[in-house]
Amino acid sequence: MAAMTSRQTAAKQSRTGKRPVPVPPQATVVIAGSRVRLKGPKGALERVLPEGVSVTRSDDGLRVVPAPASAGNGARMQGLARALLMNMVHGVCNGYTRALDLYGVGYRAELQGRQLNLSLGLSHVVQLALPQGLSARVEIIEEGGQKRPRLHLASHDKELLGQVAARIRSLRPPEPYKGKGVRYVGETIREKAGKSGGRK
Repeated sequence: MAAMTSRQTAAKQSRTGKRPVPVPPQATVVIAGSRVRLKGPKGALERVLPEGVSVTRSDDGLRVVPAPASAGNGARMQGLARALLMNMVHGVCNGYTRALDLYGVGYRAELQGRQLNLSLGLSHVVQLALPQGLSARVEIIEEGGQKRPRLHLASHDKELLGQVAARIRSLRPPEPYKGKGVRYVGETIREKAGKSGGRK
């Protein structure tokens, strides 16, 4: 009966979440309760972990442990917390990059300090202030005899990078007939055949 009671009170663990998160030598970690601070060559990040889990530092890296009273929710939060820590470690040590291609006649991207100016066939030039912690550069590439701008984004914060890239893409999403718009590099657009003629 005692063994059964201990099994019932022990918190379930996620198969992936219980794996340690390796911390490279160039990264420093500070744990204060549920708050984790990471600093590396690419920058610094800070995050409060979800409720129901705790993180400890061991010889093999960072370990996320669910609270005993968290029941099944602790295992889910354990996997989430580990994924967040993995992203933070990779970000401060190696950084993340994202690239977008601008398809369209007259589409341009220009950088003026921390401001990104985008000409996307609209009635006005879209001006976007780049947040701190994110850098950008514009490259002109040639493919199939045609030139177009490619926007490169880089940041140590994966969430910030994804939000900015998604916002830029939303300004002119690729349309399915001619493929004009802003798309991620490597993104495949299912093009539709236009109307083949008038009504008969």
